Amino acid sequence: MSTSTLGVPDVLHHARITGVGAYRPEHVVPNSAIIEAIDSSDEWIRERSGIASRHKAAEDESVVDMAEHASRAALAYAGLRAEQVGAVLVATVTHPYQTPAAAPILAARLGSGAAAFDISAACAGYCHAISVANDMVRVGTAEHVLVVGVEKLLDFTDPQDRGSAFIFGDGAGAAIVSRSETPGIGPTVWGSDGDKHRFITQRDAWTQLRDDRDLRWPAIIMEGPSVFRWAVWSMAKEAQRALDAAGVRADELAAFIPHQANVRIIDQMAKTLGLPPDLPIARDIVTTANTSAASVPLAMERMLREGEVEPGGLALQIGFGAGLVWAAQVVTLP
Repeated sequence: MSTSTLGVPDVLHHARITGVGAYRPEHVVPNSAIIEAIDSSDEWIRERSGIASRHKAAEDESVVDMAEHASRAALAYAGLRAEQVGAVLVATVTHPYQTPAAAPILAARLGSGAAAFDISAACAGYCHAISVANDMVRVGTAEHVLVVGVEKLLDFTDPQDRGSAFIFGDGAGAAIVSRSETPGIGPTVWGSDGDKHRFITQRDAWTQLRDDRDLRWPAIIMEGPSVFRWAVWSMAKEAQRALDAAGVRADELAAFIPHQANVRIIDQMAKTLGLPPDLPIARDIVTTANTSAASVPLAMERMLREGEVEPGGLALQIGFGAGLVWAAQVVTLP
């Protein structure tokens, strides 16, 4: 019997982020607009989370609409046309259709016929997608990959749930991952703990809503104290593992860009990691709230645009949330 060998290239390329873009809906919702429904106060919300306001998408503004704005900005930053993109990855849990995914619709809007699919990893979705895009570029599947983290979370929030109504916001962030002459994306450290899936969850299945007309809207809810303890004690260790995997010391970083879940979590992670006191650390949660998969790219885009960080430096980014799942990597800022 004869055997044949597949014609698979044995050369790995390098990859890096070459462009970023962001979209924040125009409508801003301050804490004062939501406190009556949850019998709370602006002071309580700020003390518990650091959140002062969040952006809310218009009623007729979809996940794909927001993703398109952020994607066009990222393409312009990278100096690319949509037809040069070899794959489109959209990280989201709030596209309101089981199928089709948001990614192929977005690709068509941009004028691309590239491979396109969604990634459902909640608040860690963007960092998952960066890892997938990095691998695609490195093995030659694509030369450029568009990665989008986008959420319309306020559509999936119960405005009367005291534990979650103040947490979430809407927005989109995008990045271009491209072939590079030098390494620009470090090894990804990621994992899951499905035994804790009820810490952050949709409270009922859509099929239950079909069968029970009296059922509440299947909103996303969370056990705030449980999530806080898990993130504080576990995620700093994962972030350190990402630094170690990349061979980078904390004092070599130009920025720390964690998922914007809670300002107290961010501060505790920075302390545990021993980050330099003058290191730029993203705390966009104050004005964006928790935008899930969009939070890391939204923060990176703002830090670059406002000059808080410079292109070429190393940033540690980490996403973590519902699943429970997480992913972290060190990247070179575009």
